[in-house]
Amino acid sequence: MKYLLTICMIILIISCQKDNNDNDFVDYTQKNENDIINYIKTHDLDATRSSSGLYYVIEEEGEGIQASSNSTVTVNYKGYYLNGTIFDQSNEEGITFNLQQVIAGWTEGITYFKEGGNGILLVPSKLGYGSFDYNGIPAGSVLIFDIELLAVQ
Repeated sequence: MKYLLTICMIILIISCQKDNNDNDFVDYTQKNENDIINYIKTHDLDATRSSSGLYYVIEEEGEGIQASSNSTVTVNYKGYYLNGTIFDQSNEEGITFNLQQVIAGWTEGITYFKEGGNGILLVPSKLGYGSFDYNGIPAGSVLIFDIELLAVQ
């Protein structure tokens, strides 16, 4: 009986503890959607929405090779928030990476362009860094990228 009481107490203590992983998740889907739609209207953009929730603007499609989700690409880009604050950008030569090594918004979005193409990606947080802070990027952030696809290897 003594052991049964001890086991019951341990189970009670464990079950009452807060599970941080479950309680920290916040679904920003609807907020991001509304924020992106307002941004598009405010900036008079002709954006297309994909089934994943990514919005993109093709300013110039390009004439070279079309990128695929497995491509290694060189991209000149500027990343900023809805308020215009820049959080990252490449130099004019761009940066080279495989599209399997970046956020889902880039893996999908870059495939809408061919070499020489440029445009804008409006990435909801579920296709970016989600509901957690990441290297200074606040949780739930919509990320906007001006991109120019320089090369597809």
